[in-house]
Formats: sequence, structure tokens, C-alpha cells
Amino acid sequence: MKKYINTGSKDTRSGFGAGLTELGQKNENVVALCADLIGSLKMDDFKKNHPDRFFQVGIAEANMIGLAAGMTIGGKIPFTGTFANFSTGRVYDQIRQSVAYSEKNVKICASHAGLTLGEDGATHQILEDIGLMKMLPGMTVINTCDYNQTKAATIAIAEHNGPVYLRFGRPVVPNFIPEDMPFEIGKALVLSEGTDVTIVATGHLVWEALIAAEALEQKGISAEVINIHTIKPLDEAAILSSVAKTGCMVTAEEHNFLGGLGESIARVLSLNNPVPQEFVAVNDTFGESGTPEELMEKYELNADSIIKKVTKVLGRKK
Repeated sequence: MKKYINTGSKDTRSGFGAGLTELGQKNENVVALCADLIGSLKMDDFKKNHPDRFFQVGIAEANMIGLAAGMTIGGKIPFTGTFANFSTGRVYDQIRQSVAYSEKNVKICASHAGLTLGEDGATHQILEDIGLMKMLPGMTVINTCDYNQTKAATIAIAEHNGPVYLRFGRPVVPNFIPEDMPFEIGKALVLSEGTDVTIVATGHLVWEALIAAEALEQKGISAEVINIHTIKPLDEAAILSSVAKTGCMVTAEEHNFLGGLGESIARVLSLNNPVPQEFVAVNDTFGESGTPEELMEKYELNADSIIKKVTKVLGRKK
């Protein structure tokens, strides 16, 4: 199994900030809008270097989406920045009508997603945003796993014509995807090959899946680990190719199991190759206040939980 090494833990939101800064230097049509969270979204450098292309909207997220949609008419490529909760749930109507239905080239960039927002608690820990966004026709949905991948994704979506939801996080996490690895929208990354079980993970759970696979290897279980950074469009070919070998699947995500990556994969499997599947995800509940580490353990979003579900799904294989 190929070993991925943590080259130095970083927060994924800083990857977004670095990517946005690079875009500002390369593409004069890129503009940035923020809802009073410049520091949290790491948009400081873009504002400093391109003050004429930065717009502080204040705590008015719906207005921010409307402004961004309007800017696309003049050929601008707007990147909006706020917390995932405010990027989706608070402004869903504006996104649906002014961005998705109108097919506007807006990049909705959302930090502090999932439980790892931490101590701010359940009101800020959105666990349904992937479902909300993937249901919108024409919306591309991306959930990155580390700093390098977030930076690469930020740069890549500027070249994509159409609305994008880019989801990333607050905490410092292992940085293990090679800096020079290309980011291809809609293309899964097979991080390790295996024959007994497929583990498909997204976001912060990708590193946990790699840890789980290494532990399983010590037990004689060969796990194939796939990083699904693009939830929509989904790389169905990669999923079906893997389960054709392994015959079973575990999905892992920092999201409600309702409406998330796991359900998207279940649809693909049910229509093409109905193999046993188990879910590592939040079980239809809200979060609570706590450190990211405490919450991921309590809500069973870690390597140990993945290993348990692998054991269960292997017992279901024919």
C-alpha cells in the first residue's frame, strides 16, 4: 500500500486563501466577496493585493449572493466567502434562484463546515449542506481533504464555467496530498489499491480512511481507499471499478448520512452493482459544542469507526 505522509498539518481554509491569492495575480476577472469574515476565510492577502476587486458585504449573505450573480454578467468570476452554514442554509433561496437556476458562474466558498467547526456548537455546525447543494441542477459540489488539495481546487474552479460549491474546514489537519498533484473536477483519486473492501472518503475523513487502511493491512485485510473530492459530478466509473474487485463498500464523511456522499454512492450501486455498503457519517442529528477531536470521536467519525464498519460490511459479503 502506498504511504501518504503528513508533510505538516495545516487548516484547509488557508489553502483556500492561498489559492485565491494566486488567482488574483493570474486572472484579473477574479473578484472576491466576504460577509464580514475576512480573517476566518483567509482572504486578507487578496484584499491587500487587490483592494479594487475585493468587496466587504458585511453580515448580509443574501445580498452577497445577489451581488456575485450580478457580477458574472459583466464577465467577472466572483468567489464568495463565509461559513458553510451561512453559505448555504441561510441563503438557499438566493442560490437557487439567482445562481443555479440562472446558471451564473459563481464560486460559493464555504469554510467551517461540519462538526469540526467545534466550540461554536450546533447552530453553526451545518451537516446538511452537501445535500442542499448537490440537489441544485448544474451545481458542482467539491469537498477537499487537506491544504494542498483545497488550494488546487480553488484554482481549478476558476476555470470551470458554472456554479460551484467548494466546502472546506476550520481545524488544522494533516497535509498529505502532494503539492503538485493536479486537481481534476469529477475525477476520484485512488490513494491505495486493495482487494477486500473499498473505503470511499471525502474531506477530513480521507486521512482517517488511510489510517484505517493501514491498521486493516496489519490484520490481513486489503482495503482500497478512494478520495472523492468531487461529490457532484460523481466519478461513478471509479466507484464501480473498485467494487467490481472488492465486492463491498464503506463510505466516510463529516456530514449527515442523509443527503451526503454515502447516499449518492448508494444510488450508483443500487442501479449498477448492489453490493453491501456501510456508512460512517452523522446519524441524523445536530452537533454540539466541543473540540473537533472530541466531536469526531463522539459522533464516530474517525479511523476506529471506519474499521468497525469494514468489519461489519465484510460479514455481509457473499
